[in-house]
Amino acid sequence: MATTKRGETGQGHPSEQTLRGSKPRPSRSPRDLLNDPRLRRWIPRPPGGAPGGSPGTSPGKPPGKPRPPRSARDLRNDPRVRQWVPRVGVALLVGLVVTLMFSLKAGVLVAALLLAADTYRRSRTSSTVVAWQKSSAAERRTERQLRSLAKNGYRILHARAVPRDDEGVSDGKIDHLVVGPSGVYAIDSEKWDRRLPVRTLSHRKLFHGPFNKKDRLDEARWEARQASKKLTAEVGFEVPVQPSVAIYGPSIPWKVMRVRDVDVYAGNRARAYLRRRPKILTEADVQRIFQAAEAALPPKYPTDN
Repeated sequence: MATTKRGETGQGHPSEQTLRGSKPRPSRSPRDLLNDPRLRRWIPRPPGGAPGGSPGTSPGKPPGKPRPPRSARDLRNDPRVRQWVPRVGVALLVGLVVTLMFSLKAGVLVAALLLAADTYRRSRTSSTVVAWQKSSAAERRTERQLRSLAKNGYRILHARAVPRDDEGVSDGKIDHLVVGPSGVYAIDSEKWDRRLPVRTLSHRKLFHGPFNKKDRLDEARWEARQASKKLTAEVGFEVPVQPSVAIYGPSIPWKVMRVRDVDVYAGNRARAYLRRRPKILTEADVQRIFQAAEAALPPKYPTDN
């Protein structure tokens, strides 16, 4: 039977150990494996970090300082916590009374329902504009619709005053000034009597029952034109502003109709009205126009933050 010499394979070829020498290679540590460029690309990289490191760190940079735990005083001074304390207290008190009268299960259920109902009521009346928190339900409803457009690149200002024109006249207010990829819009929210029908005549007249809304459309168009002049002067290029009226209450028998150069539609279509338009502005244009609007169109209500 043939024998195989040490350092040769059975086919007579030199083995890998013979080619590299008789001295065995030292074993590699885990750190050596992590630093091997052939293996690094197969190791998952945590978001914002390096392979094998902690998330949020990069090679050569020390990790950020952990946020210190909040003290009881910080929690007491947090306005979000302070507004929840009386609401939770009332719910617990009512739940305790129901528990004593009936059962623990009934008390917990009543307390939970009370908190849910209070949260829903506050969400319906909450607004970033203080003057809208007690009234102006139409403005609040449009504001809630427009919040979701932020993730699509839209920037929104609410309740902006229209500065005085060359004749010193100004009593206007733009309920919602929207700046986004599809352009700039001045939206006015209106609550009309639902019992009266809405109709148009030759795209030149808008009627709510027997009432002609010509003056309201002319006011919306004037406000948008004044805003366009101010923004154009601020940014150095023409910024057209499209006026529109979102109507709540009566049924609107069309999706969007332009009457006297003003887009008219049902209030619950405000978000769809903006999202289905072609993009004409870049992200840089949107940011520049939005900053100009903040400077040129002040808040209508001085107490608004």
